[in-house]
Parts: sequence; C-alpha cells; structure tokens
Amino acid sequence: MAFDSTFVDIPVDRLHAVAQEKHDEGFRFVQMLCRMADPGIDVIYTFMKDGAVENYALRSVDSETQAVPSISDLFMAAFANENEAHDLFGLNVEGIVIDFAGAFYDVAVDKPMTVLSPAQKAARDKAAKLAAAKAARAAKAKEEPKTQAASDASKGVPAAPAPKKTVEEQRAAMEARVVGMDPEKAAKVRAAFEARVARESAKDGE
Repeated sequence: MAFDSTFVDIPVDRLHAVAQEKHDEGFRFVQMLCRMADPGIDVIYTFMKDGAVENYALRSVDSETQAVPSISDLFMAAFANENEAHDLFGLNVEGIVIDFAGAFYDVAVDKPMTVLSPAQKAARDKAAKLAAAKAARAAKAKEEPKTQAASDASKGVPAAPAPKKTVEEQRAAMEARVVGMDPEKAAKVRAAFEARVARESAKDGE
C-alpha cells in the first residue's frame, strides 16, 4: 500500500485542537518524536488513517518558558511518548493522563538527549560565529556607502551624480504621472515629453 504523507507546522496552542480533529476523523496516534533544534526542541506528532499519514510539527519549543498540552486524554497511547519527551528532552508536557513525574526513565543525567558532544558543540559554535561574521560583513557593506558619502561631504567633495534614467524609464515614469489625468492634458504632457526626447536625441547626434 502506498502512503500519502503530509507535514504541517502548527503553533503550540493549536496542538490539542488538531489532535481533537484527528480523533474525531478516526485517525490513530502513531508516534510523537522530539529532536534538538537551534533554538529549542522540535516536536513532531504523527497520525494515520488508511493510507494517509499526517505529521504535525511544533517548532523550536522553549522548554523553559513553554508548556505543551498532553493529547493523552484523546489518544491514551501518547502518555508513554509524552513521559519520554519530558525525561529525555525536558519537554514540559501538561496534563498527561498517566504522569510519571520524571521517573519514566532512570537517567544518569538530566535531559540526556539535550547534552551536546564536544564535536556537536564545536560545530554549533562554529556555525554561530560564521553567521555572526556574515551579518557583520553585510552590515558593514550597507554602511560603507553612507560613510563614504558623509566623508566626501565633509571634505567638500561633490556627491556622485545619480545614474541617468533611460528614455524608456523616463517614459514609464511619465505615464505613471498621467494616469487618471484629463485625456487632453495627458496628451499634451506626452507630446511635450516626446518633443524633449527628440531634441535631446538630435543634440546627442551632433
């Protein structure tokens, strides 16, 4: 059988409503997965009915400031995944039907799945430094023209002239100005513009 899988991001406050919808539509709960994100924790819920597999993701949940509602009142089997998420990732799940209160697993360290290996920490620190350096370069590149213009102005250096618009650009700007104008007046404006273009063209050809 071929399965039709979908992935949808939802906010935390929509989780229980979505689970209620899936329950009422006859879906069964398959799994709840957690993974470390940067920042926070991504939590993915999977529901299945016939050949449809629907995944709903909570992105970058901050376990220190956010609570995730339990769906075990709708899908009893979810209590095991929710206790596991609490013990291994520190996810704050509220209202679990069977709540082990942190004793579902006997772990040696708190939130073991959030502990970074030296290699992971080094890679994350490197990525953060590269991102900061890129942002700094972009900010510098954006400010350099302004700084140069200010420096030139203080020295009395005239500002570089703005690039001259092409005839087509000028014509487009003119047409934008005459939109909604009295047709007779608009025709005069167009005629004056074309006459000026002809004069400048003849002058350039001398």
